[in-house]
Amino acid sequence: MQYNPGWNSSSVNLLHVRAVGPGDTLHYIWSSIGAPAVLLVATESRSSVLRVNWTQLLSPAPAGAVWIDPPSSVVYSTAVVFTKVFEYSEAETLEELFYPTYDLSDFSWDNINHTLNHTALTAEFTGIPTTDPSGSFSNGSLAFRVTAYEAGGRDGPLPSLLHTANSSKVEFVLAGVAPRGNSSRFALEVATVEETGVAQKLRSARSIDDEYTPTVFEMLSLVAESQNDSSALSFLQWKATAYGSQTPRREDSIQCRSRGLQAANWTLPVSSIVHAYFGEAVGSTYTISAINISFGGEDGKVYQEKRYLSWSALLGFGQPPEDTFSPLVISIMAVALGTPMLMLLVGSCVVLFVHRKRYSEYEPIN
Repeated sequence: MQYNPGWNSSSVNLLHVRAVGPGDTLHYIWSSIGAPAVLLVATESRSSVLRVNWTQLLSPAPAGAVWIDPPSSVVYSTAVVFTKVFEYSEAETLEELFYPTYDLSDFSWDNINHTLNHTALTAEFTGIPTTDPSGSFSNGSLAFRVTAYEAGGRDGPLPSLLHTANSSKVEFVLAGVAPRGNSSRFALEVATVEETGVAQKLRSARSIDDEYTPTVFEMLSLVAESQNDSSALSFLQWKATAYGSQTPRREDSIQCRSRGLQAANWTLPVSSIVHAYFGEAVGSTYTISAINISFGGEDGKVYQEKRYLSWSALLGFGQPPEDTFSPLVISIMAVALGTPMLMLLVGSCVVLFVHRKRYSEYEPIN
C-alpha cells in the first residue's frame, strides 16, 4: 500500500494498493480528490507501476495526470465513484420528501495517513461537508473504510462477506450525523465508468443459507460484462442489509434496497481521479452508469435511534464470489430429508414382513 506516491503533502488523499500475481498486476487506486472513487486497473505485466503527475492532478484540468506504466500492459480498467448521499422521509401525502443533497465532491476529507494500517491493509477516508447550514455534521462524519486482502476467506463481522485475494472491501459509514427529519432515510449514489464494449448488469441471487448473515437471503452484484462474450470483468457485490451498530448483530440490521441501475446523463466532478485517468472522454468514449442504494426500515426509526449506519460492499476483478451451502446447512438438510426417508423405508419393510408372515400360516388351496 502506498500513500500519495511521489508527493510529500498530506493535503489530499491518494492510496495505491498493488497486487502482483504470477504474470499480472492488479491496481486499486483510491482517492478523495473530488468525489471519493477507486480506479481498478488490471495489467498483464508483473512490473507495471502507477505514475502520477501531481501538479497536473491538482490543477483545474487533470486529464492524463494518472496512468499505468507501461500503458501497453493495461488489459482492463474501470472506476467506481461514490457521488452523493440523499436524505429523505415520507410525508403525510405518502410522497417522499427530499432534503438538500450531500454532494461528496464538496466534502473536506481528513488525512488518511494516521488511519493507514500496513499490516491489516486498511485505511479510512473520513469527511464532513465544507458548508453545513443545518449543522447535521456538527457531531458526526461520513467515512469510507477500505480493506485489501492477501488471500481468500470470509470477514468475521457481519455481513461476513466472502472474498478472494483479487478483491477489496469498502464500508460506507454514517456516524453521529443528525437527521433533518423525524423519519429520515438515506441513500448512497454509486456511479461506474466503463470502456466501450462493456455493459453493467445488476444481478440478484437468493439462497436459503443464512448461516453467516442471519435472516438475509439476498446477494446483489453489479457486474461489468464484455458484450462480446458475456464474460465478467469486474464487480461490486453486497448483501441486502446495512447495520446500525459498530459491532453489528442480527438485531441491528437495517433494510437495504437497490433502486434501478440506469445510464447516467450527467458528468462526474471535474476534479475527480476518474478524469485524471480516463481523460475528457468520460461520458462519450466511456460510459457512466449509476445506482442508488437506500437504507432504512419502513419508518426510518433505526438510524433515528442509534445515529449509526454501516454498509459493506466487495469489489474486484472477474466473477464475484459465490456462496455455496455450508457443511452445517448441508448436514441439517441431510438429517431433515434423510430421516423421513429412512423411516419410510423401515416402515415399508416392516409392513411387508408382517403381511407375508400373516398369510404363511394357511395351507395352499389346490
